[in-house]
Amino acid sequence: MKNEKLRVPKLRFKEFSGEWEENIFKNIVKLQRGSSPRPIVKYITNSVDGVNWIKIGDIINGKNFINRTEEKITNEGAKKSRKVNKGEIILSNSMSYGKPIILNIDGYIHDGWFVIREFSDYFDKEYLLQVLGSEWIQKQYKRLAAGGVVNNISSELVNSVKINLPQKQEQEKIASFLSSIDKKINQLSKKDELLQNYKKAMMQKIFSQKLRFKKADGSDYPKWQEKKLCNYGRLINGLTYSPNDITENGLLVLRSSNIQNGKISFKDNVYVNIDVKDEYLTKENDILICVRNGSKRLIGKSIIIKSDIPKSTHGAFMTVFRGELNKLISHWLQTSFFFKQVHQNLGATINSINGSDLKKFKVYSPSDVEEQTKIANFLSSLDTKISQNKKALKETQKFKKALLQKMFV
Repeated sequence: MKNEKLRVPKLRFKEFSGEWEENIFKNIVKLQRGSSPRPIVKYITNSVDGVNWIKIGDIINGKNFINRTEEKITNEGAKKSRKVNKGEIILSNSMSYGKPIILNIDGYIHDGWFVIREFSDYFDKEYLLQVLGSEWIQKQYKRLAAGGVVNNISSELVNSVKINLPQKQEQEKIASFLSSIDKKINQLSKKDELLQNYKKAMMQKIFSQKLRFKKADGSDYPKWQEKKLCNYGRLINGLTYSPNDITENGLLVLRSSNIQNGKISFKDNVYVNIDVKDEYLTKENDILICVRNGSKRLIGKSIIIKSDIPKSTHGAFMTVFRGELNKLISHWLQTSFFFKQVHQNLGATINSINGSDLKKFKVYSPSDVEEQTKIANFLSSLDTKISQNKKALKETQKFKKALLQKMFV
């Protein structure tokens, strides 16, 4: 018999051998759905006597635990819900379905959660948490769901999931190893958060002039100047195209969806079969700005274009700012000073800012070129550190994903 037909993982600690035991969830865990008192608004309370009302939004930055809740319900509401205890595992069955969470608090869950109980005879708790969060289990949800489409997961679906189980000792070894990788991922995630907050704080101090650089001899630079955005460059309107212009290949049209997490993303591309003048083609150091969108929070989102972008232009809901000080301006576009002006100029009925208004935005900047360069270089160095940390985080996440595929069977 070939090895892949055995219930044996491809990657295994050398002290363990033998096949894993096949089972299904309904035989080895007890799944209980939460419940909601209705109407829920009647039972939400600010009283100190209220009890924790656990929701998906209480998860901390995508992590797998909950430390506190935003809302509480009355004790009367609690009687119509399901109590869960600190240390228990709950599983989301809608929205971010299939996400396992360890509770660091007592509380009550609505019917968008399952609590998993009576598993200790078969599972190490940390191992169960890793298994539930694995792509291997997620694929089973999709395969078992009607039509292969999953909007939420039922107790019947979860109970029918097949699982191959190693002995407890091997589970503990696997869980300990994967937890060490999770610790590294959490450290990198925390570092990313700290770096992002540090950059935001430094930008606020720099562009409010609470923090000023000095000349090499220790003397002050001249006072800053107030100018309009149009004094630093020009705006280039986006391309209007029809569905008939869209092709599988052709000229890339950059849209708001191409700006993701401070980078250009090529996961949601649109190409058109249109010839445009050279001035409308994307250039290195152009700043791509979202000026119209169905979501108000996306107005003003921007990114500076690097040299490694394919031939492209930008769509009608975007504009490009092109000028000589773009490295400095790109940082100013991330500050509260810019977004305050965005919100003051938003259309009354449509989430948009007009180019005629945008080019009049007030920009306070150094009048000395040397100070301009120092600021741009300092903030760009922070961007480099953020980018390097994000890369390390992504690589660690990919490493864990690859391990899970080999360590489970």
